[in-house]
Parts: sequence; structure tokens; C-alpha cells
Amino acid sequence: MFSRFEWMMALRYLRARRQEGFISVIATFSFLGIGLGVATLIIVMSVMNGFRAELLDRILGLNGHYEIRAPADEPIVNYGDVVARLAAVKDVVRVTPLVEGQVMASGKKASGALVRGLSPNQLAGIKVLSDNIVDGSLDHFNDNNSIILGYRLARTLGVSAGDKVKLISAEGTPTAFGTIPRVKTFTVDALFDTGMFEYDSGYIYMSLKAAQKYFHLGEGITAIDVFATDPEHALSIRREVINAVNIRAFIYDWQESRRSFFNALEVEKNVMFLILTLIILVAAFNIISSLIMLVKDKGRDVAILRTMGATRGMIMRVFFIAGASVGVVGTAFGVLLGLSFCANIDRIKSVIESITGVELFSAEIYFLSHLPAKVDPSEVATVVIMALGISLLATIYPSWRAARLDPVEALRYE
Repeated sequence: MFSRFEWMMALRYLRARRQEGFISVIATFSFLGIGLGVATLIIVMSVMNGFRAELLDRILGLNGHYEIRAPADEPIVNYGDVVARLAAVKDVVRVTPLVEGQVMASGKKASGALVRGLSPNQLAGIKVLSDNIVDGSLDHFNDNNSIILGYRLARTLGVSAGDKVKLISAEGTPTAFGTIPRVKTFTVDALFDTGMFEYDSGYIYMSLKAAQKYFHLGEGITAIDVFATDPEHALSIRREVINAVNIRAFIYDWQESRRSFFNALEVEKNVMFLILTLIILVAAFNIISSLIMLVKDKGRDVAILRTMGATRGMIMRVFFIAGASVGVVGTAFGVLLGLSFCANIDRIKSVIESITGVELFSAEIYFLSHLPAKVDPSEVATVVIMALGISLLATIYPSWRAARLDPVEALRYE
């Protein structure tokens, strides 16, 4: 498609001599602009993907793909049949009956918390918890006086494994003198670190029997969590789950219960993509300006080439190659930089934090204790195609102007 002569002339024009140094500087900035724009897009998209994947995995790892909740103040009793029917639904891998309730936890200090009661074998199946015990053990979890809690909550309360924590429930015991808050002291058996601030700072787990006794539910429960093979496939079995629940209850899938949160992540991702695309557009305008200046500076050369027999198509292709080379090489540089950054993002974050002394990624704000990055090949391909397309379009007008130069007029003013 392109002759050797055209490649030779294009590459020669890109190697600016002393008097053409300014043009070379503009081309260099164009190259860096496209490269940094592509790298930034890949990094931001990967981090947003990583956020969504990590949050989805951890949130659903603890809460289930479906939540069956009892109406207010009405515990679910005789739930064994419901659990059995849900467990028989195709692609359901685990069904967890549980008790939930808000309490005030008191150690050396006090803090609000959410108590979740479930059986020891169900707790062992929640790998986000059972595989992330950082202090103590789960050996005595089935005891009526044992609890486990997030390490951040433990730090707030000023306790550790083996210490005592007093739980106070607002749903107290009615007496002749009014309602007395329900108070009981538990032993902290273990601390967990899920990597999510919300759970590590506000969740307490105890055995199902202990929770039923503490909240005076008898043999009842307040909710059932249903876990399917994967989040996306879970939505396809909604009808089967509804049919299996033949009691009065509210049923929520994971999209309904956290729709606003994940929609906000998707909107933020799309907005960031549009904003960062402007970096590539600015670099494309730099390519246009550098090529126009190059055409103006090489007007006499173009005129001589035309008089020697070069066609307008050849001249246009020479400048097209010169401009496109900046875009292609800049895009390749950006892809390599972006992928390398994503592969070492936590290490880079740690180095920057150690140099600046500033915490760049606070778990209190971003929910996760580390910076995730998940590269999506299709998104990388989209970024590459977009960057190459913009770069190639930016070379068309300057190349067309070079091809339209009149040799007589160009030589006359030299």
C-alpha cells in the first residue's frame, strides 16, 4: 500500500534537523499525550472493573444472591421446609438461615454494630470470613457466649480475642417500669478481616442458637440467604426461588438490594471514560498542528518532489505516514504503560505513600483495603481502536493540504 519511498520520506521528516526542532517538540508532545491518554484510560477502566468485581465478590460472599426477609417484628418459623425447597432449586449451592439485629457493642469504648447469627457449618462455608481470621479461632463459635467480630470494630471497642464485649439491644424486656434494654456479655473468640471497611467495622457474628436466645426469637429466624453458582446466573432462577418460598416474606435479588450502589459505579466508569478521552483528543489536535507546521516548513521540498514526478497521492501518503506513526507508536507506548501499571498498582501505591507519607487509598472512603485492578481485554481493544482512529483522522486534513500544494507557488515564494 505504501511504497518504500513514502516510508523513507515520512521517517526523514519525523527526524527534525536543528532548524526544525520546534516541530519535533510538538510531535513529541503529541506522542506523549496519546500514550498517557491511552495508559490513563486503561488504568482507570481496570481499577473501576476491579472495584466492581471485588465489591461484588465480597458483598455477595457474605450476603447471598437472594435475601428472603421476614416482615417487621414477625420472625420466620418452621423454616426447615423453605430451606429444603430452596436448596433443591437448580444452581443453588447454599441456603443460610440467619438472625439479624442491631445492637450497641461496649468494650473499653462503645459502637453500634449489626449482629448476624448463623450455624457453625454455614459460617465455615463463607470463605470471606472463615479464611480471613486474623486473631483467635472458630473452635468455640457454637458456644452461646462466643462471638467473632471485624478487626476494625475490635480496634474501635479496644478489645482483642479473649476479651469480653457487652451487647445491648434496644428491643428490651417489657417490665412494670417500662422496657429494659437487653444486655448480655459475650467472649470474643476471633477477629476477621474481609478487606471491606463496612463489614470489618460493623459486623458481629454469633451462633444461630445464641442469636435466637439473645433476641428472644425462640426457634424463629429473621432472614434466609440464598447463594447461587454465580451472580449473573442467579438472576435467571428468580422465578424458581419465588416458587420455593411459599411463606409471607420479602424477596430481594442482589441487584435490587444494591442497585443504586452498582449503578453509581457504572455511571462513574462511563463518565471517567468520556472525560479521559479528551486527553487523546487534545493529543490529536497536537498532531494536526505539528503536521500543518511540517507541511508549511516542507513546502519547497514538496514542490521539488512534485516537479520530479511525485503524485499528489504520494505526497499525501508521506505526511499521512508521518502523522500516523506518532499515533500508532504513542498508542503502543500507552498500552504497555497502562498494562504495566495495572500489574504493579499496589506496589506503586505503596511506594508513593512511603515517599509522600499520605494515605492514597483510605479504606474508610473506598470500602476496600487495597487497590484492585482487573484488565478487560475488550475494553483495552476499544481504547486502542479509538486512539488509533482519532490519530489517523487527525492526519487526513494536513496530508490533504500537503497534496494540494501548487509547486509553482511554493517555489515562487522560496
